[in-house]
Amino acid sequence: MQEPWGRALRSAALPAPHLFTSRDVELREDEDEWVSVAASLGVTPERLLLVRQVHGTGVAIARRGRALPWPRPEADIIISDDPDVAIGVGVADCAPILLFDRRSGAAGAVHAGWRGAAAQVAAVAVRAMRDTFGVNPAELMAAIGPCLGACCGEVGPEVVEAFRRGAADPSGIDAWFRPGADDRSLLDLARANRDQLVAAGLADGAIVDSGLCTKTHHERLHSYRAARDRAGRMLGAIRAVRRR
Repeated sequence: MQEPWGRALRSAALPAPHLFTSRDVELREDEDEWVSVAASLGVTPERLLLVRQVHGTGVAIARRGRALPWPRPEADIIISDDPDVAIGVGVADCAPILLFDRRSGAAGAVHAGWRGAAAQVAAVAVRAMRDTFGVNPAELMAAIGPCLGACCGEVGPEVVEAFRRGAADPSGIDAWFRPGADDRSLLDLARANRDQLVAAGLADGAIVDSGLCTKTHHERLHSYRAARDRAGRMLGAIRAVRRR
């Protein structure tokens, strides 16, 4: 979808204001970019709430009527029931996951790279929405944005071991890896996150995946693997919807 600032990706299956940005914006220090992207979500930059991401499973909560002022806490999950703000995470190969509850209108944004996926960050986000907003996981919808694909997701044996340590059923991770060169493996990050969402209670049909590899499509998407320190960041962001 074309926005005034460039191309954005949205899912017709996710009935909440949301977007995934593209390489058309860098989202670093350019304030005009942040103003423009926030406007596409229907908020001012001060109401686009972000976190200091650390590749963990910490949860930040933006409650209705109490979200502002926002301290930008250290976390990799943001959940909210406040329709007057947008919540988002930044990525450049990690998976951005947007969650939405059709009943309550609550929303979530998750930063899920390999470290987060190894620690079950998607499942942590689902539990946080359940415990905080009374969400039934079976009624949640999810959109997984562009991330490093299985075609390019080469990782070392220490990554496979991290997944085995973090998995409830270590044998289940075999579907997420295929052999690479020498002792390397290729990680299907989107599938790992999808399977964890299903295990957390979401219906498989309620999860949509962009199917876009950031490194393969680095001319349109930001990829740290492709550009290293020159890579910008893509934003995955969503707004809660007022239901009651």
